[in-house]
Amino acid sequence: MAESGERLLTRAPGRLPVVGVMGSGRDPHAARARRVGAWIAAAGCHLVTGGGEGVMEAVTEAFVGVPDRPGRAIGILPGSGGGPGAPAPGETPPGYPNRWVEIAIRTHLDARGARGDGADSRNHLNVLTSDVVIVLPGGAGTASEARLALRYGRPAVAYLANRTDVPGLPEAIPVETRFARVQAFVRAACRWQAAPPDALTR
Repeated sequence: MAESGERLLTRAPGRLPVVGVMGSGRDPHAARARRVGAWIAAAGCHLVTGGGEGVMEAVTEAFVGVPDRPGRAIGILPGSGGGPGAPAPGETPPGYPNRWVEIAIRTHLDARGARGDGADSRNHLNVLTSDVVIVLPGGAGTASEARLALRYGRPAVAYLANRTDVPGLPEAIPVETRFARVQAFVRAACRWQAAPPDALTR
């Protein structure tokens, strides 16, 4: 958490940092996800995820559970490619958005998983919207978001027990097992400074 009585701000006046959290759409990895989500909220930041289940839901639930936070939970949603039994093209697939998302951004981009860094994937938006990216355990889609963070020059850190928790995670992405090290990375990446809570409403 941020220090008692303080939140974290970017040095850009009037703008809250946006922290992207990327992880599994199936397994919530609840302990890690909740720790990350609650801290992002308490630090006075916006949260962006892919708006679905698993890690995305767990981190967002923890984020919105923090009272008096200035940030909002943003979910960038995939579209449907259509086809038999699928929603019409442009509609949102089942499971999106999860019930904790406050701002849902619907897209026409349907590629996910192993196709997650293709031109028809919303993962580009997930990463480009973020000032800094935290990678939690996940699969091919999570690895693709880590690759995109490198492509677009977004600072990214993985909060994992082992690098193998994200198969295919690029070697250039640092892995931290201690949450305090993740916090330090994010602070440094955003060039944050401590500020009193009333600075957010001036």
